[in-house]
Amino acid sequence: MIARLIYVKVAPDQIKEAIEDWKKVCAPIMISQPGCLSEELLACNEEPDEFISLSNWESMEAIQAYRTSEAHERVKHSTRGIKADVVVKTYQVVG
Repeated sequence: MIARLIYVKVAPDQIKEAIEDWKKVCAPIMISQPGCLSEELLACNEEPDEFISLSNWESMEAIQAYRTSEAHERVKHSTRGIKADVVVKTYQVVG
C-alpha cells in the first residue's frame, strides 16, 4: 500500500473555501478512483492554514493512472483559484 500526502499551506483568507472545495469536489473524485482506498483531510492544530490530504492507494501504478486522468484535471481545475503552497510525497506503508 502507498500513502500519498499532499501538504498544503493555504492563504489565511481562503481556509474555509479550501475545506469546502476538498469536501465537495476533491475527496469525492479521489475516492472514486480505481486503486484509491481512502482519502482524508487533516487540519493542523498548531497552524490553522496548514492541511494534509492523506490518501491510501493500492499501488504507485494506481496513483500514476490517477495523475494522468481526466479526474485529476478536474481536481486541479477546481482548486486553481485557491492560493496555496503545495508539496506532494508518496510513502510505502511498512507497518
